[in-house]
Amino acid sequence: MAQIIVEPDAVGVVSKLAEIIEKNANDAIKANDIFKIGLSGGSLVKFLSDGLPAITTDWSKWRFFFCDERVVPFDHDDSTFGVYKTNLIDKIPITEDQFITIDSDFSAVEAANDYIKKMAVYFPPDSLPRFDLLLLGMGPDGHTCSLFPGHRLLEETSRWVCPINDSPKPPPSRITLTFSVINNAKACIFAITGASKADMVKRILKDKEKLPAGRVQPTNGNLYWILDEEAASGITETG
Repeated sequence: MAQIIVEPDAVGVVSKLAEIIEKNANDAIKANDIFKIGLSGGSLVKFLSDGLPAITTDWSKWRFFFCDERVVPFDHDDSTFGVYKTNLIDKIPITEDQFITIDSDFSAVEAANDYIKKMAVYFPPDSLPRFDLLLLGMGPDGHTCSLFPGHRLLEETSRWVCPINDSPKPPPSRITLTFSVINNAKACIFAITGASKADMVKRILKDKEKLPAGRVQPTNGNLYWILDEEAASGITETG
């Protein structure tokens, strides 16, 4: 069951997001001496660059993975790692070495296989990876990660990471975590702001449409939707 948290505005969303991340990070570090977090792009980059500098944690124990990534050079505008490198690393005491990145010289298929090998260093290879926290985004069509409505990858159950070469949203070549890994996480968070997201939030949380973002249902973990009042307007209206 999702925990739906409604904040007055984007500042409140960023503050609540940082608070939940801080608790999950410090719990994971206390238990396992490492915090494994998966990142998405879009508005989350700004949310994290604004919110993470305020938290207290052992940054050296953090390892940053990507819920999905575009197979482009890191200096390309579409590179998710590139955006974090530019916007986050200078804000908090972390280094590039703490990011587990794709090899952008590979094809999508090669990059996905390589990323599985890189993940296996941090997760037992004979069982599903269990991330401490995944930070997810939601597109205007209801997609999350690079799992798009009606795409065959929605039904993938055996692989940790899959390539996609026909993304309906450019760039076409990407890698993405699969739902089997996403729903094995200890916690997943959607942090969403703005009136433009209100209809899709309503379709997923209230109308229960079978859209990819609505299929994020951790089997043994926590799910948070942190919304500002504008994004939540379709699920909080009365009368």
